Amino acid sequence: MPPLLKIHHCQFTIHHCPLTTHHSLLTPHASPTSQNIIIFTPAQKVHMKKRYQVLLVLSLLSMITFLDRIALSSASGSIMDDLHISTVQWGWIMGMFTLAYGIFEIPTGWLGDRIGGKKVLTRVVLWWSLFTVLTGFSTGFMMLIVVRFLFGIGEAGAYPNTSIVLSKWFPVLERGRAQSIIWGASRLGAALTPFVVIPIQHNYSWHVSFYVLGAVGIVWAIFWIFWHKEDPAQSKSISQEELAYIQANRDLPVHGDAHQTSIWRGFRTANIWFLMAMYFCYAIGAYFFQSWFHTYLEKGRLIPKENLMWASSLPYILAAIGCFTGGWLSDKACLRYGKKWGRRIVPLIGLFISGICMIGASLVHDNLTAIIALAIGMACMDVTAPVAWAVAMDLGGTKSGSLSGSMNTAGLTGAYLSTVVFGYLASTYGYYLPVLLIGSFVLLGAFLWLKIDATKKI
Repeated sequence: MPPLLKIHHCQFTIHHCPLTTHHSLLTPHASPTSQNIIIFTPAQKVHMKKRYQVLLVLSLLSMITFLDRIALSSASGSIMDDLHISTVQWGWIMGMFTLAYGIFEIPTGWLGDRIGGKKVLTRVVLWWSLFTVLTGFSTGFMMLIVVRFLFGIGEAGAYPNTSIVLSKWFPVLERGRAQSIIWGASRLGAALTPFVVIPIQHNYSWHVSFYVLGAVGIVWAIFWIFWHKEDPAQSKSISQEELAYIQANRDLPVHGDAHQTSIWRGFRTANIWFLMAMYFCYAIGAYFFQSWFHTYLEKGRLIPKENLMWASSLPYILAAIGCFTGGWLSDKACLRYGKKWGRRIVPLIGLFISGICMIGASLVHDNLTAIIALAIGMACMDVTAPVAWAVAMDLGGTKSGSLSGSMNTAGLTGAYLSTVVFGYLASTYGYYLPVLLIGSFVLLGAFLWLKIDATKKI
């Protein structure tokens, strides 16, 4: 009986293929003299797709952003004691950054829409890195107020211009995941901050931590100038296949139509106002962790300094998981339920749970229970960040920088007011009341998602 399967001895050779993302082409050559071995010539090296390289570099920037931003909060006890700053004064110092950041967010986002995210991000990082260094030279309340205001001007536009870059480099249905990585990285940066700042304070002084962090930002900016290209088509290291995929799926108008839609048209619709109102509530919660949380633990709950590193970091570690998960779940939900409910359902549930956790944490006496509740609350809260920014990209199109900036300005308005008011409430009524009120605003933000429709582009 003839064998069911006859194997021919053959040798394979690999033809060069210019598209590195394709599998190499294999052509069999029968050879009566070949051995009973199939020989493969090594294929071309598999490289990370160019858009993922861009995402990695932007994620590093997001980490640096929050390292610099949270550094002041992590050093709050030492700075307040060293410069004789009261709780109310500290509220104004924290609020100055938020005020400046909010005022210049829309103009810097608009500028990115006009001249490109690369140029604006370069200016943003160099500016804020300079004033991070100058924070370390501050000698009193007034100087710290001025430096932090100028720091806020510099950092304004960082995330709107990151969105501009992502809108050009990522297809629509990958944007939620891309934003989740950006925001997850920011939370990892925040989680690392106490482990960077507190040891430097102990071994040197709080001043030195700001010198180090400022230098890191300058190094990133120099790399960005020489490495990044504004549009994928300008990059020499992207494959034609990836370029074609991005251009076909990023949902941006052709060049001739790029400036036909005005950002102000969007403000005629309630949809944009609900988006901004939701972010107002979300940012009140988020900025509590960025501005007052470390001080709340140290001076409100009297947690010993040796335990502050882990207590301050835990919410950000869980928040990173929330960010990474939120965008991914939202993209998956869009495929199953459509963009309207896919973008809506994940942050709605997240903010609802977060508000309950924060209200509960404000009412319990046990420190460990409160920290765990706040950590879970922040994790659930931060499923919102990547989805909200993905919605702003979906709605904004070529105006995503301006719309993202508008949304973030609304959030920063809430953050500024709550940051300043927190100091007065904590001084008068204790630290539990402002946390209770913050949780209530977060809860309100959950229900506002019912009025937001990501399918209605401006």
